Amino acid sequence: MWGLFPLYWPLLEPAGAVEILAHRIFWSLAVMAVLIVVLRRQATLRSVLASPRTRVILGAAAVVITANWGTYIWGVNNKHVVETSLGYFINPLVTVLMGVAFLGERLRLLQWVALGIAAAAVLGLTLEYGRPPWVALVLAFSFGAYGLAKKKADAGAVESLTFETLVLTPVAMGYLIWLMGQGESTFGHQGTGHAVLLAGTGLVTAVPLICFGAAATRVPMTTLGLLQYLAPTIQFVLGVALFREPMPPMRLLGFGVVWFALAIFTFEALSHRRQQLRLTAEASAL
Repeated sequence: MWGLFPLYWPLLEPAGAVEILAHRIFWSLAVMAVLIVVLRRQATLRSVLASPRTRVILGAAAVVITANWGTYIWGVNNKHVVETSLGYFINPLVTVLMGVAFLGERLRLLQWVALGIAAAAVLGLTLEYGRPPWVALVLAFSFGAYGLAKKKADAGAVESLTFETLVLTPVAMGYLIWLMGQGESTFGHQGTGHAVLLAGTGLVTAVPLICFGAAATRVPMTTLGLLQYLAPTIQFVLGVALFREPMPPMRLLGFGVVWFALAIFTFEALSHRRQQLRLTAEASAL
């Protein structure tokens, strides 16, 4: 579903990226509020609201996910689908780098090698594009920061997303009301189908997150990590095959170097995981 997002956002035109973002925030809150009631999470939501530390961290998470959502919508609707896929390809490496910078985690040699290769690829793509790949970098670092904040907050997925959208909704509603006052709102002025699609942004946001949360409790983390490469792969294919975005040889080479870095990173992670499992089994046998 995440991989197919580039097919949805263009359907919302002529709404601009900021209007789409505001609707996504508002309708996501509506969906999450229903989920809180259906899943009977009111008590856990109150515990999140009661903690000043959690409120501050999730408030920061709300800011960075807004930057992530807005950049992604703008990128897709301005024919940068391939570049958005690059952002999510390099995101795992950015996440690892943030673990080192903010959580005191240590990298093994091959992980440093993968990071170095990815950094060289981004530099090469900067030269090829004639500019830094800003869309990809904002997506990678904002989502990495979002993951870091969620880890620090240590709150449930449903409760935390509800709080984040609750924080953002007053601003989103203010913008939508201002648009209406200016006569520039597309909601209700482009037909019923358009209004339904804008309202559908709440479900489009919530359903993949719910599925991801459910999978995280049922699927091994190594498998889950590998599956997360599917979304940017689908986006890349859509960008090149369906939206016909240019992919000159040097740009393709840059993407290939990023994929090579990811292959090293994934191989090292799987090998380390197997080694840890073997050592645990040997220790248990003793």
